Amino acid sequence: MIAIGSDHGGYELKEALKKHLDDIGVAYEDCGCYDTNSIDYAVIAKKVCDSITAGKCDKGILVCGTGIGMSMAANKVKGIRAAVCGDCFSAKFTRLHNDANVLCLGARVVGVGLATEIVDLYINTPFEGGRHARRVAQIAAIEDGTFEG
Repeated sequence: MIAIGSDHGGYELKEALKKHLDDIGVAYEDCGCYDTNSIDYAVIAKKVCDSITAGKCDKGILVCGTGIGMSMAANKVKGIRAAVCGDCFSAKFTRLHNDANVLCLGARVVGVGLATEIVDLYINTPFEGGRHARRVAQIAAIEDGTFEG
């Protein structure tokens, strides 16, 4: 299951992505927001990330104006590897090489068509493991304060 959320700036794209997820049969939890009234992006980022770290959802999608604020907030949550993607190459390789568990999108940066392509790649691309697993473990060690690189 995917946790999905947006601030007011990403609301319309989030709603379009929910329709796409419905169309392709992917279950999701909508963590807000639920209209275009102003809301702080960190509130929604935390809700999406909490669903992932609690094991309720496997991955997350966050949408704000640029994707950057959501990414910054999400990456403060232990166990979250959030990446802003504005192209298909980045979406594929953030899963293959970085095992990103949160995709961040900018509603003012990508249109609905590109966003759905990015989401499809993000959802369907597995983590490659191998040498990349060591690198992802290093990220976790930095987070834990145990990295001695």
